[in-house]
Amino acid sequence: MPRSYFWTMLLLILHQVDAAYWREWEMFHVPGGIQGFLVFNLAAIAVVLVGYRHVLLATPRAALYAGVCAALGVGTCLIHAGFALAGLEQFHLPLSMAIIVLCLASAVWLLCDLRRVQGQLARQAA
Repeated sequence: MPRSYFWTMLLLILHQVDAAYWREWEMFHVPGGIQGFLVFNLAAIAVVLVGYRHVLLATPRAALYAGVCAALGVGTCLIHAGFALAGLEQFHLPLSMAIIVLCLASAVWLLCDLRRVQGQLARQAA
């Protein structure tokens, strides 16, 4: 699970760098504009970084953080697909689109790893 978590986390952070270029706070009508966007990223990035530590150390909370990170990856792709269908033109550069699709792919990988790990833990407990 550490590899899939790492790649999902990395792609999510990279997406947020790209999101700053596209002024994503305007798309979401974030209160406070860039300041609200930065506060959101402070919290979101802190959560995924703390979660990575839990995954690396295989703590009891690792599964929770892995689920949150995977949900962020899936959500990122779904939200931006919705924006694209609504006709918004942000994130239409090839690398921007690739990062969003890779967020989904890595999140699915992480979910598969999470399911495998939870199965192993269930078998050990039995």
